[in-house]
Amino acid sequence: MVAVGAIGIAVAYLLGAVLAILLPTAVRGGAWLPLHLALAGGATSAIAGVMPYFTSAFAAAPPADRWLRTAAVGAVALGALSVASGVVGDQAGLAVAGGVGFIAGIGLSGVAALRPLGRGLGPSRGLVTQGYVVALAEVALGASLATLYLAGWTPVVDAWAQIKPAHAWLNLIGFVSLVIATTMLHLFPTVVGARIARRPSTWITLVGLAAGAPIVALGFVLTSDAVARVGAVSVAAGSAGLAVYAWRTWQTRAHWTTDPDWHRFAIGGLVSAIVWFEVGMAIAAGRVLAFGANPAAWSVDAVTGPLIVGWIGLAIVASATHLIPAIGPGNPDTHAWQRHLLGRAAILRLTVADVGIAVLLVGFTFGSGPLTQAGIILVMIGLGATAVLFGAAIQIGLVR
Repeated sequence: MVAVGAIGIAVAYLLGAVLAILLPTAVRGGAWLPLHLALAGGATSAIAGVMPYFTSAFAAAPPADRWLRTAAVGAVALGALSVASGVVGDQAGLAVAGGVGFIAGIGLSGVAALRPLGRGLGPSRGLVTQGYVVALAEVALGASLATLYLAGWTPVVDAWAQIKPAHAWLNLIGFVSLVIATTMLHLFPTVVGARIARRPSTWITLVGLAAGAPIVALGFVLTSDAVARVGAVSVAAGSAGLAVYAWRTWQTRAHWTTDPDWHRFAIGGLVSAIVWFEVGMAIAAGRVLAFGANPAAWSVDAVTGPLIVGWIGLAIVASATHLIPAIGPGNPDTHAWQRHLLGRAAILRLTVADVGIAVLLVGFTFGSGPLTQAGIILVMIGLGATAVLFGAAIQIGLVR
């Protein structure tokens, strides 16, 4: 219930992020509000709820106390909402309190994720768990920098032009992308029907992303083009490692004989997410390689479509499509009906979302308002229809 609830909160935040793009620029602070809602609210809420489930499953151990896990999700979700409300409403105190609560939620998520490992009977999937620990440390640092800025701490405020890209890299690449990528190392084979195998590409993925993001951030803080470019090469290698891993896994996949539409959306969503991740990382790392540690190397508009909506958004909805009937409430008959429900118009929903992301990317790239709005509408249709199906599937599990 905690994991499924976190997924529901995440989907609501993602829809809110897409809608926020339609607000006047002055109200949403450029791309800040949509980015904050998608990452701090959506992605982090999902991670806070699902990460402890995965680590306990890996270790074959009872999960941490449900109140601890609920507190982690609640602190993250409410903290992100308080920051957004405080910044938009020009209430610094509320924003700072929200930042502190968010960081506390990250700490609670780490405790909830690691506590079962000491009682586990299984192998604990050490590589994936190590990636989770590094990711939590990076977001704690990134969120702390932003909270100090909101609190008006002079050293951070004065250097914010250089610290802002570092904050973005730590949160978007070092935390969210690292967690999703390391989760893909076991979830992608599970969804496509292949064995979970440790390959050289798994190490490249983990090390490349885990080390590269903080190196890029350090390069911005130190105003060092060389350091930033070394980090960009590292994350480029990490993203390439994930692509290789996914391709090798795909070659050994099984062919499902039941619930074809449900499988199509879950598999197609994860494949699409990985493709958009490669596109987004090529853009983000390429800009650092071209501009070095110049703040101009970081562009929110350039990565909104592929990394935020394509990579994070599709990874969350595709994972949720797989997880709700697998771990959500209900009996086997209920889960069968949920799979049927979540498979409705699978190809159409996924195609509309993918086309919308592509249009959104082109619209942001060329500064075309009509194209950007068209992309938003298509993404809203694809994700909105999926969110409605999620709600119906969860309700079925609760009442049957």
